[in-house]
Amino acid sequence: MSTADQFRITNEPYYQATGNEIPLYETAYECRLPVMVKGPTGCGKSRFIEYMAWKLKKPLITVACNEDMTAADLVGRFLLDENGTRWQDG
Repeated sequence: MSTADQFRITNEPYYQATGNEIPLYETAYECRLPVMVKGPTGCGKSRFIEYMAWKLKKPLITVACNEDMTAADLVGRFLLDENGTRWQDG
C-alpha cells in the first residue's frame, strides 16, 4: 500500500448538495484552481471536502487549525537549543 493509499476514503461519505457546489469544485479541480471553503462551525465544510476527495479519488489529510496557527506550525521551523540549531517538524 502506498502512502497516498492510506489516506484515501474508501466508502462514499454522505453529502447532500445544497446548490451547484459539486460541479463548481470539479471545474476548479480540472482547472487546477485553489478553492477556499468558508463557513460557520457545523455547516458541512469538512464533509463536503471529504466527499470531494472520495469522488475525485484523492487522498485527504485533515489538520485542525485555529486563528493562532502560523505557517511554521504546519511546515516546521529551526529552533535553538543547548546543542545549537535543530529542525522541528510542523
